[in-house]
Amino acid sequence: MSDIVILSGSPAIPSRTDISLKHIQSLVEKEGFTTAYFSITDFSADDLFQGKYNSEDILKLSERIQAARGIIIGSPVYKASYTGVLKALIDLLPEGAFKGKPVLPIMIGGSNRHLLAIDYALKPLISILKGEPLQGIYFVDKEIDKQNSENPINDSHLIDRVQSQVQEFIEAIQLRN
Repeated sequence: MSDIVILSGSPAIPSRTDISLKHIQSLVEKEGFTTAYFSITDFSADDLFQGKYNSEDILKLSERIQAARGIIIGSPVYKASYTGVLKALIDLLPEGAFKGKPVLPIMIGGSNRHLLAIDYALKPLISILKGEPLQGIYFVDKEIDKQNSENPINDSHLIDRVQSQVQEFIEAIQLRN
C-alpha cells in the first residue's frame, strides 16, 4: 500500500489541479514516500451519482485511504467551494475515513477572491472525515503553467510556500508513526 493518497477533485482533463497535485506528488516521492493518485475522473458517473459505495473502485479507494499515512486532496474552486463531484465521491467514503491522518488541502481558483475557500469549504469537509487539516495551499490559475509539467509553478513565493507545506505535511506524518 501507499504512504500517501492523493485525491483530485477536478473534472477537467488536463487541469491545473492535477498539474499542481502531480508536482506535489513528485516532491513527497523525492522524500521517499510512496503515493497512490486518484482522480474523480477515475470513477464512473454511475457509481458517483447512484451512491454505489460498495463498487469495486470506491472500495479500493477506501482501502487505500485507510492504509495511508497521509492524504493530499485538491480541487478547483467552483462557486466558492470544492467541486460537487468531489463531494459526491467523498459521500461514498466511510465515516471517519481520514481519522487521525494529516491532510494537505490544495485549491486552485481564478483569483485571490476565493482564497478562503480552503478554510470555509475544504477544511470543514476534512474535519468531518476526522482528518487533521494542515494550513494548505491556494493557487491562482495564472501561477500554474500547464505547458511545464517539470516546474509548473511560476511564482517564487508560491514555490517556497509549497516546499514549506510539503515539509510540514511530511513532519506531521512522521510524528504519527
